[in-house]
Amino acid sequence: MRDAGSFDDFYRSTSRRMLRYGYAVAGDYVEAQDLVQEAYARAWRQWGQMSAHPAPEAWLRLVVARLATDRWRRLNGWRSALIRSGPPEVVPPPSEDGVLLLGALRQLPAAQRQALALHYLVDMSVEEIARETQVPVGTVKSWLSRGRARLAALLPDGAAEELEANDVA
Repeated sequence: MRDAGSFDDFYRSTSRRMLRYGYAVAGDYVEAQDLVQEAYARAWRQWGQMSAHPAPEAWLRLVVARLATDRWRRLNGWRSALIRSGPPEVVPPPSEDGVLLLGALRQLPAAQRQALALHYLVDMSVEEIARETQVPVGTVKSWLSRGRARLAALLPDGAAEELEANDVA
């Protein structure tokens, strides 16, 4: 059985030392915070047994060290994959139209935004959207119509006209 009070006492008395240790092992403060947090979460899950351990702080240090080793191994795997495949392609910055559209989409209700994204970006039909969202076809048509109207009001004139010209619903 977990005793929250004894775990709290253990945490308060060891957390600063453990964070310093994690920092020394990981070489990065944010990484150390993640490692130590995960180690304490594991200790809490096993606190019934851990509270009787002869050296719970040593167990915690061992967990932090193993977690750090696991992360280093994963990073080395990523480095190896990057070396084999080369760096990723440079992604161009978003276009001005894309930024405007995204800003306008964020102002729409979630249902309208979802319907527009499914219809225009995923090329789903009104019927497919209705099935996926589990609403009547008429509701999807309403979402699309209201969403397009709201986008037309939010976007500059040329962008709104282009959106309506591409309408297939």
